[in-house]
Amino acid sequence: MSKVLMKGNEAIGEAAIRAGCLNYFAYPITPQTEVAEYLSKRMAEVDGVFLQGESEVAVSYMIFGASACGERVFTTSSSPGISLMSEGISYITAAECPTVFVNIMRGGPGLGGILPSQADYFQATKGGGHGDYKLLVMAPASVQEAVEMVMQAFALADKYRNPVMILGDGLIGQMMEPVEFPDHLKVQPTNKDDWATNGMGTRKSKTRNLVKTLYLDPVELNAHNLKLKAKYEQMAREEIKYEAYNFDGAYRLLIVSYGTMSRVCRTAVDMLKEEGLEIAMLRPKYLFPFPSGPIREAAAKDSCQAVLSVEMCMGQMVEDVERSVAGLSPVHWYGKCGGDVPTPEEVIEAVKKLVD
Repeated sequence: MSKVLMKGNEAIGEAAIRAGCLNYFAYPITPQTEVAEYLSKRMAEVDGVFLQGESEVAVSYMIFGASACGERVFTTSSSPGISLMSEGISYITAAECPTVFVNIMRGGPGLGGILPSQADYFQATKGGGHGDYKLLVMAPASVQEAVEMVMQAFALADKYRNPVMILGDGLIGQMMEPVEFPDHLKVQPTNKDDWATNGMGTRKSKTRNLVKTLYLDPVELNAHNLKLKAKYEQMAREEIKYEAYNFDGAYRLLIVSYGTMSRVCRTAVDMLKEEGLEIAMLRPKYLFPFPSGPIREAAAKDSCQAVLSVEMCMGQMVEDVERSVAGLSPVHWYGKCGGDVPTPEEVIEAVKKLVD
């Protein structure tokens, strides 16, 4: 399989098509607008549907409708746009409709800036909208991984009948890297005749399918929430994904980092190793479910003096790291927000302050 040099945003759009998704509804916002630009042309070439909504709010409900009909559908946006979609995401999750959302994060809060950030961690992993719900959240660290995660996301959305979110930062969307589109990751949509509103004629059925989120009976609503909770617990059992780096032998500190920031941390780990200082790194590939068990086990190692969460934000994932470590080691945070990406040298300085 040959590789092609592609910009991250364009590769994300192509990955969705290769995964069998021919419906894309979106509203432009920097730094992910190139996805829409690319698909405005590409969808026509594959007999797909490209639709620019009048707002992100409208887009979220367009996606709800298409998914409720059993269609594969996805959208891309950036931080404030995902905020506007949050109500719709809550509805879609409650209705158990499989969809894929891609958030190419920018700095905030408010309008903030258009440079890369990881400040939407809470929004993605703790709900974001109203009510008790969870998204399965993936965090690519390269354009190739973004391609693979987008392709996998549709199968996982079908498996759990739940939205999946790809959480990348602005660098993932804007950088160019060689990519390939693995054929084995294209999974055919599951049969949705038992729940989708795809027409009684299509299903050769006399029974209507109803997709809803309104439960006026408190007993019924409680039962529905328990059903959703069981699904999230299944995700936690079956979908833990992470990378362990430089875990061989004794290490004095554990770094936890994800996305583009983890690539900077990997360089820092290598540079420290050359100086004779052994540091390990655990990179969550999925942010929900979070790899709490592996982090706790790594932090419990006798040689590990501390844990450092390195993020492009003011410290959000560090709360999940603290919960995971559960007091076995001191947990610290280092990061920046606003688009100024920490350098390997700055990460090294933060590490040395802790191990010295």
